[in-house]
Amino acid sequence: MQDAGLQQGYGFQTVGHIDAGAGAARRLGELLARFAGEAQGGAVLVVTDPGIRAGGLLEPALQSLRQAGFAPEVFDGVCADPPDHVVLQACELARRAGARAVVGFGGGSSMDVAKIAACVAHPEQSLELAQLYGVESLRVRRLPLLQVPTTAGTGSEVTRVAIVTTGATTKSGIVNSALLADAVVLDAELTLGLPPAVTAATGIDAMVHAIEAYTSAHRKNPMSDMLAREALRLLGANLLRAVQQGDDLAAREHMLRGAMLAGMAFDNAPVAAVHALAYPLGGLHHLPHGLSNSLVLPHVLRFNLPAATEHYAELAEVLLPRAGGGSEARAQALIEHLADLGARSGLPTRLRECGIAESGLELLAREAMGQQRLLRNNPRPVTEADALAVYRAAY
Repeated sequence: MQDAGLQQGYGFQTVGHIDAGAGAARRLGELLARFAGEAQGGAVLVVTDPGIRAGGLLEPALQSLRQAGFAPEVFDGVCADPPDHVVLQACELARRAGARAVVGFGGGSSMDVAKIAACVAHPEQSLELAQLYGVESLRVRRLPLLQVPTTAGTGSEVTRVAIVTTGATTKSGIVNSALLADAVVLDAELTLGLPPAVTAATGIDAMVHAIEAYTSAHRKNPMSDMLAREALRLLGANLLRAVQQGDDLAAREHMLRGAMLAGMAFDNAPVAAVHALAYPLGGLHHLPHGLSNSLVLPHVLRFNLPAATEHYAELAEVLLPRAGGGSEARAQALIEHLADLGARSGLPTRLRECGIAESGLELLAREAMGQQRLLRNNPRPVTEADALAVYRAAY
């Protein structure tokens, strides 16, 4: 394996505390009390989505918060790819309730909204959402923040990234160190009820995080490499088990840990063209983010192959230890394995299967070019013509 940090220095940061184990969410109040500081006993904004609240998944955590003396205020209006007006609603509720801490409880969208609310609702600063867009656009303070993922995919619980839908088809990113949580709770029991399709899509999303971190043109380093490889090992060995045997707690625990490690990796060595080409599929056609990644993944990897052969060959050793041949043969084997994994997981493998018309591919390519923050991390430069060719291959 090539040592990405041998030639130059690098930085690495992540969350300060992780509480892992089956049933850990039932101790949420006890954990928050350790990090709440002056917020002890005050109002807590809990950010989630309607399905989680209606399904009763949240109630044990709320009970734990109340027993610890906190007054939870639930915002359950989060939807996939949350638009800015939903984010602002959560921020307003936090301000109105006088929240002194924030808990994100759900998938990546809920945790992203929680991150932003924890910053915007801080009582000692006057901050608008628009001021946060960009990479470390300004130094901000935030309320104490805990994250509780209920899917094994986004890794948002350990990243300083939040994505907001800012228009009919556009998304804006916030990258700010203030978004890193004080603590993360990994409770695989919360993921036992995930449907097979959601398990597959979120799991492949996490695998993409690991792969793109490992091949990132910027900030790739020995720490991110180590985490990406271990994440890919855990995810690759357990994805199909989790999809086919949804009550397998051990498989769920491995998936949840793998997704977190992949999140740590890509938060420090950012993702690239797979995500850049996936975003327009979500923005224009409202496909789930993990499915969007899965649809374009093998085709982007084939495009990248001339510039990333050695790295893909190294990752093949993680997923396919028995793969033989030289670097190019092992890299090809990795790509074919990942292409097959989507189908074996029960996901659609073609854009046409998702109701996307061939006449819309040019618009997808144009929209993808707006993701320069991600495209600059790709191991091979991507033009609009290249993006169109990838979409055509995926069609």
